[in-house]
Amino acid sequence: MCGIAGLLGSMGPADSMIGALAHRGPDGTRVQALPGALLAHARLSIIDLEGGWQPLTAAGSTVIGNGEIYNYIELIEEFGLSKSLSTGSDFEPLLHLYAQEGEAAFERLRGMYAFCLIGADGRSWLVRDRFGIKPLYIMTHGDGLAFASEPRAFFQAGLMRAELEPQAAAELLDLNYTLAERTPFKGLRRLMPGEITEVRGGKLVSGRRLSNLPRTPSPPPKGDVLARLDAVLEDSVRVHQRSDVPYGLFLSGGIDSAAIATLMARLNSRPVTAFTCGFDAPGAADERAQAERVARALDLDWRETTFGEADFWRIAPQVAWALDDPTADYATLPTYKLAEAAKGTLTVVLTGEGGDELFGGYGRYRRALRPSWLGGRPAEPRGADPAVLARWREASTVPGNSTALGKAQQADIATWLPGDLLLKLDRCLMAHGLEGRTPFLDPEVAAFAWSLPDRMKVRGRHGKWILRKWLERACPAAEPWARKQGFTVPVDAWIAPRAADIAGRVTQVPAIRALSLDPAARMATPGQRWPLLFFALWSLIHINGCEPNEALAVILGTP
Repeated sequence: MCGIAGLLGSMGPADSMIGALAHRGPDGTRVQALPGALLAHARLSIIDLEGGWQPLTAAGSTVIGNGEIYNYIELIEEFGLSKSLSTGSDFEPLLHLYAQEGEAAFERLRGMYAFCLIGADGRSWLVRDRFGIKPLYIMTHGDGLAFASEPRAFFQAGLMRAELEPQAAAELLDLNYTLAERTPFKGLRRLMPGEITEVRGGKLVSGRRLSNLPRTPSPPPKGDVLARLDAVLEDSVRVHQRSDVPYGLFLSGGIDSAAIATLMARLNSRPVTAFTCGFDAPGAADERAQAERVARALDLDWRETTFGEADFWRIAPQVAWALDDPTADYATLPTYKLAEAAKGTLTVVLTGEGGDELFGGYGRYRRALRPSWLGGRPAEPRGADPAVLARWREASTVPGNSTALGKAQQADIATWLPGDLLLKLDRCLMAHGLEGRTPFLDPEVAAFAWSLPDRMKVRGRHGKWILRKWLERACPAAEPWARKQGFTVPVDAWIAPRAADIAGRVTQVPAIRALSLDPAARMATPGQRWPLLFFALWSLIHINGCEPNEALAVILGTP
């Protein structure tokens, strides 16, 4: 995993752009000028530590990429590329495939990636993986186009001013994330998940998107479905472990990370390192005991870290800094603390993101399947402004036939997953120079999950039915049928004693003054305190140029 930046069709301060992304690539940066292009790469060395430096040129084409192409070994074997390769990089086979197939090569990739490829055929491409695991942002620059892994690169290089986009701010406060290609900054957009865009002369000339799910479900798997699930998941975890540096996982008390841990334990001869975060707060949901039971059963090298009120006030401004494209999900806080704890021990971390979306885990899915007289309701955001809800419905509508459950899953995969969960994982881990990997978000796993009938995902009061059934056999210590306490961070309890004072101060924050908000009412309402506090910190840092601790001092009224 790395940071990339560049300019197509114009020249500019690529050194400054990539300098802003040094946390993503602590092993070093390289900049290369090509005819009509300037490419920059900050490297976090994962595969081929000596030879995998980028920009990488082969078969007449050049690429810079962020992420991993997991099936590079299979592609080398399938297309007989071994004698053509000069490095062990997972990105070099792509260049040889492009020489053979052109843009069709992009459809063969299994991984998480965002890259810029400048072909020997004179065509330039910006490409993002199907689920949007890795980020990529673009803006017009003079007569050309600038791109980067994070928005901060454009601001530090002076390519644009950080000017707030009000619709995106409203989405952030109502949904905790922003929708589709919109960012909170005017003039800056995201490349969408699965987007393949051609650039000529610095202009976008064509684009399409690869689907992350089959447009029509495949026939249900025949035979032993649990055995098929086992094989699909094991294969995904196996390729997600490809690394020349230490890897491990983040282990919660839930089904998804327990499944990943079970397979990693099976595939590794040495104990796998696992980190768990618990909360030091009265009444807080703490999953450490359940995680420890799983760790002991699987003989993991288990390490725990705690998160308390002092951590909250220390980490909140750091998280706001890391999330230059923001999500107000409070799960960013323990994720950041886990990354902080794992740094120095691990470089690659496997996590369970995507399990709920693919296998039907959320309670809102089960509610959506119930009739209204039994408490059923659509799996839509509650309490959102009508205009925000209308934009969410537009962004969440996916073409193709599907059941009511499938539609709810597709909506989350199109909105919540890339806008919140994957953004959280990328920024919180990259702030510490760690690479996060998501074995559930694999094309093979997604195709299998989408072939399952609804009754294998949701049955009675249980979501992820088939995962639970498999885990019952593979790791009984995970207690897959036990009622889970849910994941919550006690942010309201930590903010409440200072809520009235904070409300008065955030009223003076320029970004909040520009919106129609009642800070006092929001600070008095549990569930709304953290999004408002986060937005105030975020805007002071990324719009007004404050340092993280300076922004916190403004909010708390401390020297």
